[in-house]
Amino acid sequence: MLDLNPDQFILKPAFATIHCEPTWKWKKRDKPFPNYDLFYVWSGEGILVLNGKSYDIQKGHCFLFKHGDVTTATHNPQDPLVLTYIHFDLTETPQLVPTAHRLVENTFSFESLLTQYVRLLLVKTFGMEIEAKLILKQLMIHLLRAEEEEKVEQMAYTSNILLETVREIANYIQQHPGEQHSIGSLAARANLSPRYFSLKFKQIIGHTVRSYIIRSRIERAEHLLRYSGMTVTEAAYVLGYSDLHFFSRQFKKYTGKNPSEIR
Repeated sequence: MLDLNPDQFILKPAFATIHCEPTWKWKKRDKPFPNYDLFYVWSGEGILVLNGKSYDIQKGHCFLFKHGDVTTATHNPQDPLVLTYIHFDLTETPQLVPTAHRLVENTFSFESLLTQYVRLLLVKTFGMEIEAKLILKQLMIHLLRAEEEEKVEQMAYTSNILLETVREIANYIQQHPGEQHSIGSLAARANLSPRYFSLKFKQIIGHTVRSYIIRSRIERAEHLLRYSGMTVTEAAYVLGYSDLHFFSRQFKKYTGKNPSEIR
């Protein structure tokens, strides 16, 4: 609804802030919603079912019911709901629509807008309709902004998880240099596709998967030759090389020396 002008909002006479009676119950309508309904909980606790999905609701829970939605609700008679509902419609189909349910974090500013809207339409002051439409758009912007901020936070979280996952795989390769690693097996360990894993590994570690595997083996081979007393053949064997000449060529390529010179 970010793309719509305020004058494209159609105000409806159904709006109020109400303190629900202890026996209050929102029964299933004979027909689905014909328009939009912004539904916000100020206090109390209850259960709302939207299109078959159940929500435990309390202060800050906000819903945007849309055309065709089916809803029912009940509340705790010992802690009855206080809520605001605002019905409205639009002259055009919006490109962006807030999600059906959101827990509002900045309740103060959101509740201020709701209070302004209800007061305007009750008192019917000068310029009421224009201002009410502006407030409706502000409310939609508030909900859409919260969604975008949540997406950014989720992307940052996902990025951190990916970073840790790739580093863990790199550490696993270093700890098990003699295993016959493959991009497929390592990608599966990271729960990523081989192509995506290879791309992110290079970005994060600075080496391709294959070169990192070889580097880890050669570094381990150099350590074994220097400090363990192993022969070149023994070191090559424990690191998964069946071809001694191939091992020697890779060793010299990465260290500039023949393995016999280290030994």
